[in-house]
Amino acid sequence: MNNDLNQDPDRVRKRARDHARDRDLVVGLDAGGTRTRAVLASAVDGRVLGQGVAGPGNALTVPVPLLTEHLAEAVAMAVPEPDRARVVAVAGGFAGAAETAPDEPGRLNALAALTAALRRLGIAADSVGVSSDIEAAFASAPGAPADGLALVAGTGAVAMRIIDRRCAVTVGGDGWLLGDDGGGFWIGRSAVRAALRMADGRGGPTTLADAVGRALGVPIEALPYAEDRLVGGVAGPDGLGGEGGAGGAGGRDGVGSLSGAGGWDGLGSPGGAGGRDGLGTPSGAGSRDGVGSPRASGPNHTAGPVSADASASPSASTPVSASGASGTARERLPAEPEWSPARRAAYRMHLLPAVMAEPPIHLARLAPLVAEAARHQDAVARAILDEAVDHLLEPVRALAPRKGERIVATGGLLGPEGPLTALLSERLKALGLTLDWVADGCGGAVALARLGHGGSPPSSGTS
Repeated sequence: MNNDLNQDPDRVRKRARDHARDRDLVVGLDAGGTRTRAVLASAVDGRVLGQGVAGPGNALTVPVPLLTEHLAEAVAMAVPEPDRARVVAVAGGFAGAAETAPDEPGRLNALAALTAALRRLGIAADSVGVSSDIEAAFASAPGAPADGLALVAGTGAVAMRIIDRRCAVTVGGDGWLLGDDGGGFWIGRSAVRAALRMADGRGGPTTLADAVGRALGVPIEALPYAEDRLVGGVAGPDGLGGEGGAGGAGGRDGVGSLSGAGGWDGLGSPGGAGGRDGLGTPSGAGSRDGVGSPRASGPNHTAGPVSADASASPSASTPVSASGASGTARERLPAEPEWSPARRAAYRMHLLPAVMAEPPIHLARLAPLVAEAARHQDAVARAILDEAVDHLLEPVRALAPRKGERIVATGGLLGPEGPLTALLSERLKALGLTLDWVADGCGGAVALARLGHGGSPPSSGTS
């Protein structure tokens, strides 16, 4: 007979252990400022078996009782009740949490809320771990790396050096008032500044004035190119301003509409100014006056584009590209509109209150307008994005990267369709660095949970 009774007892026990291990499950959580996402996965190979989504999970800004509710809701959605006894490890990456000190407030809040949520669901995991959302995002890169650099560029901007899967050094991420230069807020704020400069004559023509004005509800008759629009739908410069006729403020592929424009990590959605939440609030501090704005002597002066460096003052006959390099190839600019002083004043009168009526962070929603204008060769928009990349390189350089070192990036500005990805990748390549992009920290949290259970790092990130 060939049955278990006739087999080696050690082999039988090993087979039983392997069978039990194959049934083990882990849960990874990515808890940010706008949502909490939970993923159920196999502890053996990281295969995703279930997912759940709930409300915000920032460990510093969401009260612990509400954070507990959101965590319980997301995990309950991801883990069917019959499988909850099989969960052996849970790891969460939380915005607002870090392990810089045992009594770090965000970490304590996250651990308390996660423990309570698991207890409520009857999940008695052997290992429960808490990390920052950026540490989890770093672990989401292929192979779940232990060491390297992390760069986040969504609504805000921050860079970190990760050692042994923990943050060792942080540069930036100081909030919209004091830092985060180059992030979504900074870009949106620069768009408004460029629009205002065009309106009062300090800056040259840019389609951003029209796009920003429409996005913020400025009356159509106060916008630049309003005559063309009101007379029956004549397309604006470079085909960007086509309208549907008198009074028809139709969206121009996202340029004039905040809904669906760009769609980078909440930057293109009215309710989703977010990006990698927990970085703090994004920034506009430190922006130079006249970012990429052509100088002009008056409301009707037509000027060639200048570099993002406000100190540059090229002659009108030698235009300078958005990257600061002069040449014979002229950038495509909108023609100077017939924008009367009265309409310019009306534009500013409506735009300024509209900006002030919203929380400052909401300016991040205008970032997709800059990307769209840059795609249509608007020199001012291109200069804004070029300077944003300069700002993002500053924290990377401050971390003293080594040649060949890996940089894991997350946040909507650096995604596959992100407006800064190509520019930043090119400049990092010149420094001998390469960029890996990850969507969020869920895969990394799963990897950290598996490691907490004694497993080996995966060969590739879990999505």
